[in-house]
Amino acid sequence: MPINKIGSKGITDGSVAAAEFADGVVTSAKLQDGAVTNAKLSNTTVTLSGTSVTLGDSATINNEFVDWQSVITADGSTGTTGVAGRGYFIDTTSAAHTFTLPVSATRGDTISIKDYAGTFATNNLTIARNGHNIQGVANNSLISTNRASLTLVYVDVTRGWEFVKESNVANLEAPAFISATGGTITTSGNFKIHSFTGDGCFVISTVGNISTVPTGGPANVDYLVVAGGGGGGPTAGGGGGGAGGYRTTFPSPSCNAGSFPISATTFPITVGAGGSSPPNAASGNSGSNSVFSTITSSGGGGGGKGCGPGAVGSAGGSGGGGGGGTGTSRAGGAGNTPPVSPPQGNAGGNNYPGGPAYGAGGGGGAGATGGNAPSSDAGDGGAGSSNSITGSSVTYSGGGGGSSGDQPPSANFGTGGPGGGGDGGRGPIAAISGTTNTGGGGGGAGTIACVSTPGGAGGKGIVIIRYKFQ
Repeated sequence: MPINKIGSKGITDGSVAAAEFADGVVTSAKLQDGAVTNAKLSNTTVTLSGTSVTLGDSATINNEFVDWQSVITADGSTGTTGVAGRGYFIDTTSAAHTFTLPVSATRGDTISIKDYAGTFATNNLTIARNGHNIQGVANNSLISTNRASLTLVYVDVTRGWEFVKESNVANLEAPAFISATGGTITTSGNFKIHSFTGDGCFVISTVGNISTVPTGGPANVDYLVVAGGGGGGPTAGGGGGGAGGYRTTFPSPSCNAGSFPISATTFPITVGAGGSSPPNAASGNSGSNSVFSTITSSGGGGGGKGCGPGAVGSAGGSGGGGGGGTGTSRAGGAGNTPPVSPPQGNAGGNNYPGGPAYGAGGGGGAGATGGNAPSSDAGDGGAGSSNSITGSSVTYSGGGGGSSGDQPPSANFGTGGPGGGGDGGRGPIAAISGTTNTGGGGGGAGTIACVSTPGGAGGKGIVIIRYKFQ
């Protein structure tokens, strides 16, 4: 007699494997009511759209597997951070709202958004990217049309979140401005200024999008890069130190909105130190270079040694002045070395070769060459250049004044050029160092009877970056 039904006590747990059943042999009609229970199954639940459902229960599967949330009422202060697999009704009747995408995302993650009250045009919705690109761009999105609805799907690190469904969406990119950190930050109107008085990093997290609608800010900056000034020449009649190289884009076209293109990356900043003036050297030491991105300003040349054989000035951003002495001409060093356009500086001045005299040449400045020694009097340092990139006019890169040594007693030392250049020495009057963070050249040394003594040190440089931020 065939067996039509098997009771629950007829089979012990695990005694029948699935492979022992032929397809279609066991149907619901063959099973006694209650014979197969959840206890006999390894899995007793399934997950639908992120919701766990017990076997035997019923559940509603939302359209496109989106788990729609309760309406979010914007209050203008706190935002919403989205979760993959969910949909969000956002009501901006009273205020704008920021919706922040998840900080972590995997390919296929999906988020849907719907304008609940048809007010996105009045109070916009910003979709904050939270470190990911949106449609391949490192900018937030701005939704500014009424009744907009959209779905975003995460692709990869290159494209980030892509809009795969859009309805009533006029523009998907928010107006963006440059956002950056680094240095000392100040503001002047709609511009931010980052001043680096020492080495650091200029870190750009967001660039502008002036070429798209809605219009943001430019993806350009202006810069001022000033190198360290050269040290003044040592010993009696030392030449003035040359000013540090001076390079700038300010003022720039388009209302000073920047002319140097940048990207969202980190730019190391180097601020050049001023050159020293060893007492027994043939010349003062040249200043060090300052660097921002592809822009390098060269350190100022050291002033030539004075007294006896003396020495010529060294070349640099601006050249050092020729050392004073008798009977021999000693030229100032060349400026704009290596050459750039527009020039970053000027040559140093020449000494006075007649005797008895120690008149030395002045160091070159950003705005003028160093003065030649007219007689026993020393040459003045070349003038620097003024710049208002910080919002106030400041003069940088003045050359150091030459020294008149000590002969004759009535001779005059050279004055430092406007822009931080130090005055030259005379007899027991010590030379003056260049002003810190101006790139000014140091003054030439002045002593009695050719005693070896240092000239003034060059002033440290500076790097300043400016951009439109609102």
